Amino acid sequence: MTVPLSRNRDYRLLWISQALSGAGFSASMIAFPLLVLAVTGSPAMTGLVLGVEAIAQVVVGVPGGALVDRWDRKKIMLTAEAMQALAVASLVVALWLDVLSVLHMVVVAALMGVCNALFGPAESAALVRIVPQEQLSTALAMNSARGSVGQLSGTALGGFLFAVGRLVPFAFNVLTHTISFLALLFVRVPPRDVEQRPDSHLGQEMVEGLRWVWRQRHVRVTVLCAVSLNFFFSAYYIVIIVLVAGRGVSPGEIGVMAAMLGVGGVLGALLAPYLHRMVSPYTSIIGVFWALAALTPVAVFIDSGLVMGVLFFAMALLPPTANTTINTYQLLLTPDRLRGRLSGVMGMISGVSAAAGPAFGGLLVQAVSGSNAVLLIAAAIAVIAVIATLSPTMRSFPRDETVATDASEAETTKGR
Repeated sequence: MTVPLSRNRDYRLLWISQALSGAGFSASMIAFPLLVLAVTGSPAMTGLVLGVEAIAQVVVGVPGGALVDRWDRKKIMLTAEAMQALAVASLVVALWLDVLSVLHMVVVAALMGVCNALFGPAESAALVRIVPQEQLSTALAMNSARGSVGQLSGTALGGFLFAVGRLVPFAFNVLTHTISFLALLFVRVPPRDVEQRPDSHLGQEMVEGLRWVWRQRHVRVTVLCAVSLNFFFSAYYIVIIVLVAGRGVSPGEIGVMAAMLGVGGVLGALLAPYLHRMVSPYTSIIGVFWALAALTPVAVFIDSGLVMGVLFFAMALLPPTANTTINTYQLLLTPDRLRGRLSGVMGMISGVSAAAGPAFGGLLVQAVSGSNAVLLIAAAIAVIAVIATLSPTMRSFPRDETVATDASEAETTKGR
């Protein structure tokens, strides 16, 4: 009899450790730009330091995924947690001694990006061995809720703790990563069979991972559609911030807007396991495209930050179900020896999209009015929705049990 996910000791430890770690990371990432600005007085330098963290994740994504497939995944998670704790602890010490430099902050930001780029694929690959296949979609949905909860709590704490003292949010981050490290020590990850390929080089393994992603028809199409959607929604978020600020919405209400997006994400993640079972994969994915296509232009008619927050809340409800569907399919389909590379490639692609989207939104809102920028983005999302709806590949998106059966048969055939 399968043990309920709520009683799976190893999954609970992993979930709790990363909820704490995520809260600490979010608190420090809110405080980081405030710290850079306080030390340098330069907004440009603030952007540089934060950009380094994002760039490091993108650059390390693919090679990091290949290393995850080579090395012990639990050891990678432990090392990443320890390195983050030590890197941020060095900030605390430098602040305490009043010797903090810009170079030091850049190095810490880069290390944080590298650790995140390694931890994400390692956790995703290990998750399939920690929870049964039939519980994977629920585990992924709960991980999504965990991320939203960590971001909400960390974002709220970061500003408050920085007001108490510059080093306080970073000391909090060190504490959460240390506790997370200790919890991960007790997580049992079943051993895996690693293919010994002495003639293989890291570059060859990276190419193999990229080829795997490209050759899987459903993976390729969903990635292209999802990345396009994420790109335009990231741009939309920046456009909305500029739009409401120009309409006189207070910074406090803008903060509530951002929080409502997170609250919607949490509720959507909690609903995702049920919706994932109730509706077909095609419906759950296409529903997100059309929901966003319908909701994005509504912002043109809203002058209240609180009402805009309700709009953001509605927009955040369905994406966790689609993400659960897509991620479950990808992990079940992909052989264990390639799961790290799959997550690394996905992380790199989403990182590029997340970085390019806001930049595009900023340029767009400078070129045209805020309302026109909203309508242009809404039109682009509608085009993506039409393409996805008409795609034969999307219409044939398989259910979990079909994927698991096909993947098992493929591995059995390979073993023969």
